[in-house]
Amino acid sequence: MINTILVPVAVAIVSVLVGGCAGYSLRKNKWETQAQNAAHDAKHILADAESKAKAVEADLASQQEAMKKAAADAKKEKILEAQEEIHHYRERVDNELNERRQEVSRQENRLLQREDAIDHKDSLLDQKDSQLTQKENQIKKLQAQVLEKEKRADQLVTEREQKLYEVAELSQEDAKKIVLDKLSDQLVKERAEMIEESNQLAKAKADHFARKVIVDAIQSSAADTVSEKTVSVVNLPNDDMKGRIIGREGRNIRSFEALTGVDVIIDDTPDVVVLSGFDPIRREIAKRALERLIKDGRIHPARIEEMVDRARKEVNDDIYEAGESALMELGIHKMHPELVKILGRLKYRTSYGQNVLSHSIEVGKLTGVMAAELGLDEKIAVRAGLLHDIGKSIDHEIEGSHVEIGVELARKYHEPDLVVNAIAAHHDDVPKLSFIAELVVAVDTISSARPGARSESLENYIRRLEQLETIAKGHIGVKQAYAIQAGREIRVMVEPDKISDARTTILAHDIKNQIEQDMEYPGNIKVTVIREKRAVAIAK
Repeated sequence: MINTILVPVAVAIVSVLVGGCAGYSLRKNKWETQAQNAAHDAKHILADAESKAKAVEADLASQQEAMKKAAADAKKEKILEAQEEIHHYRERVDNELNERRQEVSRQENRLLQREDAIDHKDSLLDQKDSQLTQKENQIKKLQAQVLEKEKRADQLVTEREQKLYEVAELSQEDAKKIVLDKLSDQLVKERAEMIEESNQLAKAKADHFARKVIVDAIQSSAADTVSEKTVSVVNLPNDDMKGRIIGREGRNIRSFEALTGVDVIIDDTPDVVVLSGFDPIRREIAKRALERLIKDGRIHPARIEEMVDRARKEVNDDIYEAGESALMELGIHKMHPELVKILGRLKYRTSYGQNVLSHSIEVGKLTGVMAAELGLDEKIAVRAGLLHDIGKSIDHEIEGSHVEIGVELARKYHEPDLVVNAIAAHHDDVPKLSFIAELVVAVDTISSARPGARSESLENYIRRLEQLETIAKGHIGVKQAYAIQAGREIRVMVEPDKISDARTTILAHDIKNQIEQDMEYPGNIKVTVIREKRAVAIAK
């Protein structure tokens, strides 16, 4: 019974042991399989990580190569830019050197021309010396004749006195008085007749020399010189604006002066800044730019440069429009554009206080009118009058007188020869080759010398008029004298009982001589002597 029970128990125990061993073996195999799989997966993961790391390293290496290549390319580009900039700089330097060489060549040509002109003047002076020598010889002969005539006159006077003594039985003093009174009356009459004959002779020749007489008569005056304006004033809203214009450590004012080429004067004068410069166009550009900067309120170097560029463009446009307007006003339809622009620059140029463009337009108009009256070429005359002072537009920039510069400009832009000669001769530097050149000289004088055309001190003006009247009143028989026509005419009223008709001519001549001797004045002064006798009776 016990065996029967033990056997199954033993079998069961053995089965349990066998099953446990088998299960343990199976689990162990499963665990080993899982461990192998995990190890295999770990190997794959490590392999992937290593491949990714190598790829990252390769990318880093490629990026480093690309960066090195980019740096090398940038370096090469900078080197090329620097070389190109050096090349441009050399070109600019070469161009400047060429321009300076050309300027030196032009100056040498001017010097040669001046030497030729001086040689020509020397030859003319030699000719004049020879003529003066001949005239001196003639004068000596005339002096000898005059001495001989004086001796003859003394002899005749002595003979006449002797006859008077014998015939009239007068005393010596009475005879002298009679002779001197008669001689005085005769001399006054002869002197008046000589002056009258001279005037009649001039009138008789007027028809033959009509054009020259007209030109000489027109050329009546020339004005005193005054200082030319070289500053412009800009008003400020307040004194604080001065500090903003100066800027931190003066950077704004330095930038403004460098860009415009004018000096900015900031002093204690309230709410005012002064722009100083010899070039009126630069001053105008600077004035417009500064006014805009003040209105805008943003004042710094970049803004200053922008405003100066804008002002320069506006002024250049105004210059060309001024030149075109002058041509339209005078009816000139064809002129080189560059010459039109140079003509327009005269709008910002003054001469002795007179605007040169307005003066040139006036000269062009008057020259055309006079040329038409004289039967000359009106178009050429207008053109010559307009361009006679063209050199003044750039005489601040180019060496030489405005006449020389004007002649060069006219030749450069193919103006007619008559126009070139009128420009060259309007200050009598060269001979005048036409009546148009004579007209330009005359009208230039008229335009600049008329009352109010140019600046003149009021005190000097009044003093000159008072001196004119004082000279006239200082002569015997003068009742009243009036200076009229801005001092270009003096009218003298005489007492008819003391001054005869014959003596009025002599009195005018004497006053004229004293004015020429005692006064310095512009142009010509006309002396008019008026003698009027009135008889008044009252019926009761």
